[in-house]
Amino acid sequence: MKTDHELQQDVMAGIKWRFPVSHSDIGVSVKDGIVTLSGFTDSYFIKREAERITEKIVGVKAIVEKLEVKLPGSSSHTDADIAKAASNALRWNVNVPDDKIKIIVNQAWITLEGEVDWSFQKIDAEDAVENLTGVKGVTNSIVVKPTIKSSNVSEHIKNAFRRYAQMDAEKITVEVEGSKAIFRGKVRSYAEKKDAERGAWLTPGIVKVENHLEIFYEPILN
Repeated sequence: MKTDHELQQDVMAGIKWRFPVSHSDIGVSVKDGIVTLSGFTDSYFIKREAERITEKIVGVKAIVEKLEVKLPGSSSHTDADIAKAASNALRWNVNVPDDKIKIIVNQAWITLEGEVDWSFQKIDAEDAVENLTGVKGVTNSIVVKPTIKSSNVSEHIKNAFRRYAQMDAEKITVEVEGSKAIFRGKVRSYAEKKDAERGAWLTPGIVKVENHLEIFYEPILN
């Protein structure tokens, strides 16, 4: 088991490796395996990437994200510029039904609204606009209203685990209540815990996930 200091060093090294030259000022603190990211970044994309990097560090139990985006002067764009760029980004993404999504930009913060059939479309819409220049943040208010529902949702979710997530699906139990999936069991990292949720979004009919997975660490045998 890593110490909090070791986790802190691993997270800082991961962020520095990903962004060797950056105007961002990210602070990392760790207590009982819970990582807090604080400080400033010069883009929303870097903010999101810092969180994704932290997810993948072995030993991380949870993440508290307190990063603030402060754009450099050269990255300043009007709300109209950002709205136009966001509209183009959604239109160019083949997985996103851009005609069903409304874009609102207020002081460089994007809000996405509308209805889609699949949860992955909601996720892809946010991914498409998060790295646009000048964006300070994204609120994803898109509602998932599936028109198709699988006859065996639990099995579809388990199959998604096997295809897209690096985890032992047999150690996870899946309960389905209407359009909600409930996970219980054990995974080996915080990243696997998040991957389980992403696997659920690939299943028709799932619009909510309750993730009760516990993280355990297998000892490395020499």
